[in-house]
Amino acid sequence: MDAWVPILIDAAPEPTAPMDDSAPAFDLRRAAAEGVPPPTPLVFASPHSGRLYPDDMMAAAALDAHAIRRSEDVLVDDLIGRAADLGAAVIAARYARAYIDVNREAFELDPAMFVDELPDFARARTARVAAGLGAIARVVSEGQEIYARKLTFAEARGRIDRAHRPYHAALQRLIAEAHEAHGFAILIDWHSMPSAAARAGRDRPSDFVLGDRFGAACAGALTAQVERELEAMGYRVARNSPYAGGYTTEHYGRPARRTHALQIEINRGLYLNETTLEPTARFARLKADLERLTASLAGTDWSALRES
Repeated sequence: MDAWVPILIDAAPEPTAPMDDSAPAFDLRRAAAEGVPPPTPLVFASPHSGRLYPDDMMAAAALDAHAIRRSEDVLVDDLIGRAADLGAAVIAARYARAYIDVNREAFELDPAMFVDELPDFARARTARVAAGLGAIARVVSEGQEIYARKLTFAEARGRIDRAHRPYHAALQRLIAEAHEAHGFAILIDWHSMPSAAARAGRDRPSDFVLGDRFGAACAGALTAQVERELEAMGYRVARNSPYAGGYTTEHYGRPARRTHALQIEINRGLYLNETTLEPTARFARLKADLERLTASLAGTDWSALRES
């Protein structure tokens, strides 16, 4: 494996803080010092909680930063912030999801957004692109158009090189370290969902949705344990609807190769005022409950996954 140096970052700046192109792509917290085997096979990721909006993006935008932030998984990185103290490596994207979505294939791009022609290798005909939610989103969650002008492919490649590639290089390294130390790795990809989406045709909205690609991305024992733990805390849990797992879960979830990936969607109504994007009084309780869940996963003997 190539040599790799982790980047340790202080608390993220405000969402609209000025920044330059050298801003690190992610915030990383290890459960052990670099070079020391990780104490558990757990890797936690938060791909959509980034709140850096570069000046070049905002100069091209038709919306203000607050409107664009509605696509953020607001404060999910904070909710899982103590996981490294409990045994899990934690990586969180720092650039905003609307700037570059690291939970998409890098060149999953909408040709209609660009003034020049995309290269042949771009994946322009996916369902996510059709919905306006490719690697560079065309719309925020309410369907509002983000940009006032068309972008260039050079701008897209710059965002990919600046943020997408480094994030996945680091994530791959964390998974490889867990695999080397334990014989397998468990990736939990953390997200939040609008409370309206959490209802998904149900009489009562789900508090959590567990996405395991209908069993293809991880061992059933992992999904089942997370479900049991959350339900024991009084939460309503659904599986794979309306979210079965995105690019990260699909790309890294390879049980046959002893890498298991599970996506967890949290109902924003549990902890967030979805209009002001400020945490509510329930934030502290949810964070404590997620710490209990993390401690349970870290304390579980997952050695059977080594034999699967």
